[in-house]
Amino acid sequence: MADELLQSPLGIRLRAVLDELDDDVVRALADLGITDYRSRFSAVVRVIADRDPLSIRELADALGVTHSAASQSVAEMRKRGLVELIPGSDARSRIVRLTPATQAMKPALDAEWAATEAAMAGLNAELTATLGSVVREMSDALRRRSFRDRIADAAAELADIDPAHRAALTGRADD
Repeated sequence: MADELLQSPLGIRLRAVLDELDDDVVRALADLGITDYRSRFSAVVRVIADRDPLSIRELADALGVTHSAASQSVAEMRKRGLVELIPGSDARSRIVRLTPATQAMKPALDAEWAATEAAMAGLNAELTATLGSVVREMSDALRRRSFRDRIADAAAELADIDPAHRAALTGRADD
């Protein structure tokens, strides 16, 4: 990573590191002959394979994402022929299943997943704290108090920002 990136705001650095990890996973998948595939699909494939069939709501719950996020992933995967949707028990629900093509590529996906997990363990061994533990701690802290609330409090303490911007960020008029 360039030295300039290391001086960037944390959000930019986090996104760059995640993009670098994701790009390399996509390259590893391509090495296996799997193209037109996003690495985030693998978690979806694994959940569906374990619980086939299941509703989009059940998928969202299993992944810990919103129904909307799960639905968007499923729609993208459907366009690529990775999943199929069948009507659920009522008009509102849809059931997701892996296509035969995805079931056929699952052994290669499982091999990539195992290798990626092992590589992550090796990377974690080089760190002072595992990425997983840091992400868990951050998630717990944000559940206790949102980042939005933290931004508002920080803005209230900053003397060098415009009072109108401070008021907008804090949601209260300046005294």
